[in-house]
Amino acid sequence: MNLYQPECIWSLGATLGEGPVWHPEHKALYFVDIKQRAIHRCAEDGSRRQSWTVPDEVGFALPMHGGDFVCGLPGRIARFSFETGELTTLQELEADLPGNRLNDGYVDRHGALWFGSMDNAEVATSGSLYRATGVMAGAPLERMDSGYVITNGPCTSPDGRTFYHTDTLEKTIYAFDLDEQGRLSNKRVLVRIEDGYPDGTAVDADGALWVGLFAGGRIDRYAPSGQLLDTINMPCSNITKVAFGGEDLRTVFVTTARKGLTAEELSREPLAGGIFSFRVASPGQLQHLYLPE
Repeated sequence: MNLYQPECIWSLGATLGEGPVWHPEHKALYFVDIKQRAIHRCAEDGSRRQSWTVPDEVGFALPMHGGDFVCGLPGRIARFSFETGELTTLQELEADLPGNRLNDGYVDRHGALWFGSMDNAEVATSGSLYRATGVMAGAPLERMDSGYVITNGPCTSPDGRTFYHTDTLEKTIYAFDLDEQGRLSNKRVLVRIEDGYPDGTAVDADGALWVGLFAGGRIDRYAPSGQLLDTINMPCSNITKVAFGGEDLRTVFVTTARKGLTAEELSREPLAGGIFSFRVASPGQLQHLYLPE
């Protein structure tokens, strides 16, 4: 098995490919192109490609119980049906921050949705980290942390006791203690990145943290202690996020972006914005489904 040999399975040319998620029942990879306002789906090998357009920039699309997906759009989280194409608002937020949009999302083992907001101009520290549980029953969103320009990479350790979150522009990945009620405490710096900007993250079954480096051209793998374990070099600069999938959860899918690259850079990186995959020794964790009630 050729480990860490990235292969482009869909040369989509996404402006800002993001949020890959493997759906084991559908045997399909889902991901978004935020700037093109699109949700995409393909098989493990990149075949069976389908795309949907939504009305606004979509930061994440994650599976819910019942078959639909929960999506993050500017000022709201919504339910999306792939069968009908219908988008139904579940809850609105940040009406006082019209320059914000929603970014990366994650579903924990209890079925709670974690996601961040960010300044779409990437200047103001108006972004926050949220946790959503009973939105169908009218429960309010919980603001868990704030003061970010770009929030990214919410995810948890395999035992559910450590929560990770990224401040992209500060090039910092934080760790928190996470209790059974979903409360965060003991915020601390896990990793500071020097070359590139930490974007989306995922944790494998061994507890290692995989980080896509925007403008870094690579994926870094860290131990829970913050020690760098591996580096996987990629054929393009803007690596946005990884996800584990396939039958054995040992296929890593990688989204990338063309955003911010000059014409000269794009000529050197013809696969920028493509979707990549490679095989790994340690599997990822199962994808949880959002329980909105």
